[in-house]
Amino acid sequence: MGRFYDGDINGKFWFGIQNSQDADFFGVEGAANFLSYDFQMSDIPNIEEGINTCNEKLGKYKKKITKFFKNNDSYTDKKLADNIELKDDKNKEYITKELLVWYARLELGEKILKCVKEQEYCNFEAEL
Repeated sequence: MGRFYDGDINGKFWFGIQNSQDADFFGVEGAANFLSYDFQMSDIPNIEEGINTCNEKLGKYKKKITKFFKNNDSYTDKKLADNIELKDDKNKEYITKELLVWYARLELGEKILKCVKEQEYCNFEAEL
């Protein structure tokens, strides 16, 4: 199995001699635009562990955030914080952003798990 380059020119990098960034030598840096993911049935325990961690981090706020987004198409940190009853005024914005990180991650994990269970695999690319 080799490493190829495709586009306006096509070819194969020399095995053990040439790295994938060899064209950088000619004055233009290559850009990685995607991360590729390939989940299999054997990854289910790790996916479920990740989902459990997300749920733990969200705690009592998970239901409140879910309810908020069911009733709102957009949000501001303040509107969300007020709606989920965050009391700490000093750190309200920071806490809201942290909760949203875990909530978004949970949503992704649930999609991955559902896909793997339905198809026995889940492959996708994520833009950088």
